[in-house]
Amino acid sequence: MLTLILCIFLLGYLAIAFEHKLEINKAASALFIGVVCWSLYVINVDSLMPSESIPNWFRLEAVEDQVSNLPLHFAIDVQHLHQTGEIASILFFLMGAMTIVELVDAHEGFALITDRIVTKDKRKLLWTVGLLTFFLSAALDNLTTTIVMVSLLRKMIHDHEDRLRFVGLVVIAANAGGAWTVIGDVTTTMLWIKHKIGPSEVMSELFLGSLVCLLVPLTCISLTMSGEITPRQKKTKSVPSEIRPWHQWLFLVLGLSGLVAVPLLKTITHLPPYMGMMLSLSILWIVSELIGRHFDEKTRSSTGVLAALKRVDMSSILFFLGILLAVGSLSAMGTLQSASLWLDSVLPNRDVLAIVIGLVSAIVDNVPLVAAGIEMYDLPTNDPFWMLLAYCAGTGGSCLIIGSAAGVAAMGIEHINFMWYVKRIAPWAVMGYLSGAAVVLLQQSLQG
Repeated sequence: MLTLILCIFLLGYLAIAFEHKLEINKAASALFIGVVCWSLYVINVDSLMPSESIPNWFRLEAVEDQVSNLPLHFAIDVQHLHQTGEIASILFFLMGAMTIVELVDAHEGFALITDRIVTKDKRKLLWTVGLLTFFLSAALDNLTTTIVMVSLLRKMIHDHEDRLRFVGLVVIAANAGGAWTVIGDVTTTMLWIKHKIGPSEVMSELFLGSLVCLLVPLTCISLTMSGEITPRQKKTKSVPSEIRPWHQWLFLVLGLSGLVAVPLLKTITHLPPYMGMMLSLSILWIVSELIGRHFDEKTRSSTGVLAALKRVDMSSILFFLGILLAVGSLSAMGTLQSASLWLDSVLPNRDVLAIVIGLVSAIVDNVPLVAAGIEMYDLPTNDPFWMLLAYCAGTGGSCLIIGSAAGVAAMGIEHINFMWYVKRIAPWAVMGYLSGAAVVLLQQSLQG
């Protein structure tokens, strides 16, 4: 049964990779493998003997004693609900971030930024976008930053090929920027919560490596680009007459402040990140309702939250759901944990192991890989392995477009072809990833 599940997962992965060739939406393929893998897993569990009531992977300590003598399906339901809760928190976070971005965009808040980027030179603009994304991702998180930056690029650049190159760099920059802070990427947050890394230590040890991870592909991609960008034609009716400049500033400031407040609220309250995102969305929603009273019906219908929700790309949300369900089934079976243990036996050098985990995270989700890595070793806080793992898991996903939340979001918003990314962006991303890892290792060696 395990072989069948792995085959279905791989076939679904290939269907996602060749979406445009098959003309099948990637969300449909992801949902199919997500549900089928879980169904086959449960069917396989039915064949177990009663004495095998609690598998080795079941480690929810708070309820383990209570369920140890109950039917296996109870344990499966508890575990599935636990994973579903984690998946739902990611989806709610994504939906909230997308809606906030759409609200700011509807009130022309991003125009205040794009109108101030006066350079039309492709190379200068590429460097501006790359560095802005890098530092913004460290303050927010790589997923939210990618959504914001891709939305800006869609308003700035008309030529589709040029825009795809910029978006590819945004994915690399967002992942690199998120790796050197404990709130910039979900894996560094996991390591922080598990007391494996400290906030100030990870910034001092990973900043230089993360910056090199960006600068290498940024330099290479900029050398392949020349000339000036073709800006989008400004429409005379793009800004309704009822929307004043102070409306634009208000929603831009509230939107960005709301996104920045998400990690702050998590740090203070320890609530899941989506709670802060929902709070920020509710504040913008209330402000939108109050201001919308003074708009005419046409403007109100195009700038309200309900209109913004209609513009959210639900296919990318469903794609996320399917992928996370499929990976969750592999994690439930212990496949990912077994793979991590196998890697540990084949690659006894932990530095090489961390680098390989980062590359593998470009294929499967980095969260279960890091979770398995945390359980594999009992090392002290701020051990060099944890630092290298934080860098590799955070930046390795850039090697493929579906290897990170930032890449998946960009793929859904901009409809990036999987093979286009492999040919045009992936080689530079791999080069930057390995260069940054070398810098981290060199820095650790010099520090003893």
